[in-house]
Amino acid sequence: MDDEVTTTHTPAPGSTTVIERRGGGGGFGIIVGVILLVALAIGAFYLINQSKSTNARDDAIAGAAKSVEKTADKVGDAVDDAKK
Repeated sequence: MDDEVTTTHTPAPGSTTVIERRGGGGGFGIIVGVILLVALAIGAFYLINQSKSTNARDDAIAGAAKSVEKTADKVGDAVDDAKK
């Protein structure tokens, strides 16, 4: 959108000419908007990956705990068999 305004006055002899120009400046707003959009996308990507990594870590810990539990059960069974 180009909202440039140009005003020209035709001077009478011995008077001053005034020329007024205003530029749009809309390009700067678009650049800032794109930068904010990119920053938002990067932040969302980071949060999604952080959540996935936390879930993977929790799953690994749970798997290790189950493995320890199974091993402890086997040791307990071996002790019971040794007592008999």
